[in-house]
Amino acid sequence: MKKQQLHTVAKIIAGQSPPSSTYNSKGDGLPFFQGKTDFQEKYPRVRLWCNSLKAKEAKPGDILMSVRAPVGSVNICDQKSIIGRGLAAIRASSILDPDFLYFFLKSNEQTIAKLGTGSTFKAITQDTLKKVEIPLPPLDDQIRIANLLGKVEKLIAQRKRHLQQLHDLLESVFLEMFGDPVRNEKGWDKTELKAFGKISTGNTPPRNDSTNYGDDFIEWIKTDNITADAVFVTPSAEHLSETGARRGRTISSGALLVACIAGSVESIGRAALTDRTVAFNQQINAIQPGKDVNPLYLYSLFRFSRPYIQSQATKGMKKILTKGDFELIKMIKPPIDLQNQFAIVVEKIEGIKTHYQQSLTNLEVLYGALSQQAFKGELNLSHVPLPDIRLEKEKTVDAEPLPARADESLAIYLPDTDNLLNAIENVDARNALITQWLEAYHSQLGSMPFSVQRFMAAAQTRLAELHPETDFELGANDYEYVKTWVFETLTDGRLQQSRNITGRDESGEPIFGNLIEIKRGARP
Repeated sequence: MKKQQLHTVAKIIAGQSPPSSTYNSKGDGLPFFQGKTDFQEKYPRVRLWCNSLKAKEAKPGDILMSVRAPVGSVNICDQKSIIGRGLAAIRASSILDPDFLYFFLKSNEQTIAKLGTGSTFKAITQDTLKKVEIPLPPLDDQIRIANLLGKVEKLIAQRKRHLQQLHDLLESVFLEMFGDPVRNEKGWDKTELKAFGKISTGNTPPRNDSTNYGDDFIEWIKTDNITADAVFVTPSAEHLSETGARRGRTISSGALLVACIAGSVESIGRAALTDRTVAFNQQINAIQPGKDVNPLYLYSLFRFSRPYIQSQATKGMKKILTKGDFELIKMIKPPIDLQNQFAIVVEKIEGIKTHYQQSLTNLEVLYGALSQQAFKGELNLSHVPLPDIRLEKEKTVDAEPLPARADESLAIYLPDTDNLLNAIENVDARNALITQWLEAYHSQLGSMPFSVQRFMAAAQTRLAELHPETDFELGANDYEYVKTWVFETLTDGRLQQSRNITGRDESGEPIFGNLIEIKRGARP
């Protein structure tokens, strides 16, 4: 398959940031995109508008590429927009299908990222971008490839949504049965963790004695085997020998392993159960549950209490939760009968999640294989129908600006601040800034649900945008401050709780789902 440099088959428009005085969050002007933080799965999200008369514009169908830290990420512009200097718009010529170009660039994001230069702040120059080589099969084949990859991509996005919905459902059931595990508004007994079962800390047999390792006698679990979403520890590549197992620390099936030593506080508190006997290292504390504790309840308790667990760790450069401190953490301990009822729900939901996760894995493997074959010219397209490109893409050149789509990925715009450095160093100043941003988020909600997780992600992203040279991360105390603000706002009526509506019956009455949503209340 022949290749051509990008500048010979597309026009590259370098972004340029207009004066900040022309930005607004009121919909005045055109949508304004600044970089990777505006990207979603395929199309950018509108967080900000710009009314500058002197600005670089992107048109519907242009490929938007992040050209400044990070480099290489792509989205498709779906409306006339203004782009800042963190982006470039790539406009395909008549011999290049825009969707084909999008999928090619997306499959080569890591390769393009390596073209970025700069010691601390990576960026790719327009000259370098122009020289990126693009495969150029016949236009009809480009359309077939893009259509095929697009269908697989939609299935992948659908599976990810299903997995997130199942996570949200489980959290909703937990909160309905037990309430918030930190606030404990249902008044359950709160006991120290040492009352939940036997607690032990792993260790590392001496590395200088090779007889401690190998021969697959028993898995040696480390913190990277405790992932964010898996109920059980993942298989370990490293094993201890029978000799190493005697010198190490082992735990049987049904125990909870918790990451308690990490370089970042965000890694503290990750937990997973054992479904087999394993050995584990000194960065992990284990709880072998007593008879009055259901392992699946204990796992879910830790999963939905991570910020609280993280707040108990030391505040130094290396985050540590010692066995002594770990044992003294107090957590809610409802009756075992109620724990067992919840565990039945967990088993059912996790069974469905396993099915969807395997389907997602298979689809991602398929997508990767199809991409490689397609862009190398190795894909047989003779049996792939040519889609009706006009109907499928519904393109309008120079379309009028469209409002932000009201989908599940709520766009959050958080205003600039001159007090960022003080906020990073001072808790009171940071709380004041968080309050300011929460109020801005509240004003943008409309009919969309409020999400603490999305707000925290948006706030962390905004910090990185405003002060890219700092590696400051919001922590558990900031998360608790946000939750306190939410509870206070629920109390004063500016936010309200309700069940989600999944549809309507024949008479038009709403059908309510199992999720609890927080939405904007009657009070402004």
